[in-house]
Amino acid sequence: MQGSRAFSVRLALGALIIKERMGLSDVETVEQITENPYLQYFIGLPTFQDEKPFDSSSMTHFRKRLGSSIINQVNEWIVEAQAKPTAEDDDNDGPSDGDGPGHISSSGASKGEGTQKEQRLNQGKLLLDATCAPADIAYPTDLRLLNEAREKLEGMINALHTPFRGQQRKPRTYREKARKAFLSVAKQRNPRKKTIRKAIRKQLNFVRRDLKHVEALAAQGGLGALSRKQYRDLLVIQELYRQQLSMYKDKRHSTEHRIVSIGQPHVRPIVRGKSNARVEFGAKLSVSVVDGFSFLDVLQWDAYHEGSLLKDSVAAYHRRFGVYPEAVLADQIYRTLENRQYCKGLGIRLSGPKLGRPSKDEQENRVQKQIEYRDAVERNAIEGKFGEGKRAYGLDLIQARLPQTSETVIALQFLIMNLEKILRDTFWPIYRQLIHRLFPFLHLRKIILIRI
Repeated sequence: MQGSRAFSVRLALGALIIKERMGLSDVETVEQITENPYLQYFIGLPTFQDEKPFDSSSMTHFRKRLGSSIINQVNEWIVEAQAKPTAEDDDNDGPSDGDGPGHISSSGASKGEGTQKEQRLNQGKLLLDATCAPADIAYPTDLRLLNEAREKLEGMINALHTPFRGQQRKPRTYREKARKAFLSVAKQRNPRKKTIRKAIRKQLNFVRRDLKHVEALAAQGGLGALSRKQYRDLLVIQELYRQQLSMYKDKRHSTEHRIVSIGQPHVRPIVRGKSNARVEFGAKLSVSVVDGFSFLDVLQWDAYHEGSLLKDSVAAYHRRFGVYPEAVLADQIYRTLENRQYCKGLGIRLSGPKLGRPSKDEQENRVQKQIEYRDAVERNAIEGKFGEGKRAYGLDLIQARLPQTSETVIALQFLIMNLEKILRDTFWPIYRQLIHRLFPFLHLRKIILIRI
């Protein structure tokens, strides 16, 4: 039998984890695995070997084979396996001081219950927020996109005209004139709006002329001379031209399903309102954090209102841990009237100030402010997770180009963050005890612990 070699799931998943954790390219990942016996053991090879276990091109197939849904399922299995020993210890040793889902028994019963027939209480806190995972694309402008579309169309015209070389003249594209018109505006530091609009009109005319030439050549000899990538780009450019022409005529800068990259047409602009970047270009993520473990609840390329997904996140919490959370800590966008009523019906406290006038009881107001402050402090944990993923694990720049592989890479970031948390929780007490024994003096211990 002939065919491609089959690789185990452990090898494929292990190679992807190594790549994302170490921040390597596909080629560098294969080289590191070939040289390192520990990495070969990690991916499940029986013995050390000097040969490459697989080609670097297989990494793309691994990302396609293990989609985001599979990675998210593995993530939940890992968190569930990590919580079970804690739950069993709590059942055997009696009640503990914890109040998170990690202290819930495997049957779903809460602490202090005599029998499973008693009503289960809400336990744990659910942290919710949304962020954007920017894609690796140049900052899109209308003028730059149209110029790129024109250049690609010129390459298609060359390819389609090749079979007719010597029989008929190649259509004129005015590429030098179009390039000069683009650079005259692109090189200006702060061009005026009228100047930009005039340049966009010129590029629209060039693209329209080139599209007509492609249509005429395709009518004569078909599109068989185009490569697969060129054919795909042609479809994207046709939609891009339609959107840009519509925005130019209506004098606006937004449209539905706007294309911001010809190479990655699935990427959409996500308005985040941040001080450093008001608009980001990538996938929008809804993330929930429970006891320091992160879960990727929703991943979409189009913008959406994250507050409408609170019910789904609460339902996912109940599915994972068997109980509803005691409190949901989220920002203002989640505190809609519908979400407040939903949480109230399930006995869940939604963070933030209550609706209506404040109470006349000063003591009650003081307690409420203390609760709001404590919730705001605890909610910072999910912002820290976003910072951890973007600073240490590459969540700030997704370099995969296909939508499917990009989703896999994003899901891997959260899986790796949970694995790192398990490692920290497991080995930190050992490190601390070892440092106390090796450095009996208090000031030396402080220096070592701070550096670690």
